[in-house]
Amino acid sequence: MKDFFGKKLLLNSAAAEELYEEVKSLPIIDYHCHLDPKLIAEDKCFSDIGEFWLSGDHYKWRAMRICGVDEYYVTGGASYKEKFLKFAEILPLMVGNPLYYWSHMELRGIFGIELPLNKETAEQIYEEASEKLTSLSCRKLLSKFSVERVATTDDPADTLEYHGKHGDTLVTPTFRPDNVYSLESEYLEKLGKAAKIKIDSLSALLLALESRLDFFVEKGCFISDHGFDAFPKSYASYEEATSLFKRKDELTAEEKDSFFGFILLWLMKEYKKRNMTAQLHFAVTRNVNPELFGICGRDSGIDTISSAPDAKALISFLSKLTDDERPDIVLYTLNDATLTALASVSGAFRRVRMGAAWWFNDTVEGIRHNLSVISEYSSLGVNLGMLTDSRSFSSYLRFDFFRRILSDHVGNFVENGEYDKASAIDVVKKICYYNAKEMCEK
Repeated sequence: MKDFFGKKLLLNSAAAEELYEEVKSLPIIDYHCHLDPKLIAEDKCFSDIGEFWLSGDHYKWRAMRICGVDEYYVTGGASYKEKFLKFAEILPLMVGNPLYYWSHMELRGIFGIELPLNKETAEQIYEEASEKLTSLSCRKLLSKFSVERVATTDDPADTLEYHGKHGDTLVTPTFRPDNVYSLESEYLEKLGKAAKIKIDSLSALLLALESRLDFFVEKGCFISDHGFDAFPKSYASYEEATSLFKRKDELTAEEKDSFFGFILLWLMKEYKKRNMTAQLHFAVTRNVNPELFGICGRDSGIDTISSAPDAKALISFLSKLTDDERPDIVLYTLNDATLTALASVSGAFRRVRMGAAWWFNDTVEGIRHNLSVISEYSSLGVNLGMLTDSRSFSSYLRFDFFRRILSDHVGNFVENGEYDKASAIDVVKKICYYNAKEMCEK
């Protein structure tokens, strides 16, 4: 029987252990996350492990709901201690779930606690962890995990006053223009104020976006992010998009989709001009539970995997950009049923690569599947490795989670005599750190 969360966790060969030793202490570049830059700038401290773990982690909220915990203890008015104790009760039910791994890796890595978390140990762990949190803060946690750079997720209208170098970590913005596609008057007014442009036409909207892009780049932005269900079915021309904007309050779903297609292509060309990388997250359906959405709002654990993405739709999108217009693009699908087809597309267009196993796929088997498909159908060696995609400052143990699984994956080839060890060491270092470093410093 193996030790509970011992040093060899997820490492199933001597080669895997050797590769892990090479990457376990590398700095972290978190090129996609949802951390609040204000909390970093102000170096927030946490009242207890309940606030630290449960104030905004929708992974934990989902698990508690699945296991029947009343919403009062999830996002309701219960104290953070009460919420933590309820989470501790249900954690043993999450066998095989990444939350079980992450929670215990965080207890060990942050607090030095090696007990399994359950109803019986909850009080003791709550007291020990909360006591140790009194000497920790956001910046100290980032420093503890050698987080070199953080790219937060920001709306084009955001002011970005909290970005910059904080302690040992450079915090830069990511351009996330999803709100633009709605064409809602209230949002366009907000964007216009930020850009100091009255947005009363398509040309004014594009000028405003150009202005905000330049502002983001001045603040250190090197990457954008887009989240949507599916690629557009049609792409409006400039003339068509101009006409659609004039009727923005009465567009059909098909017309909005066509306008989305125009803006998406236009933005790709603007990213290319600024040497930015574009991240495309797709196959997600947002806010599927109307009742909970009314109570909790967005980003509260009620998003789901959507239908399998159509590789032909991706091809249609990419083919509308010439090599001179196409920026570096990273693809993330929430539904990996067509992952092999999507990975094959990355070989047909320059500067397109597959991203990490995203969100619901961020599991032991999900990451293994992602690595296996990219290895066989694309190129694992150019992969950008792990990111947190998280609002939690404790989530940096997920890099260790990934590095272990990656080392095991590549180590299997070395162990079986299918790949030389020197190349293996080089490639895992690139995936864990150097590829992302090259991307953000190009």
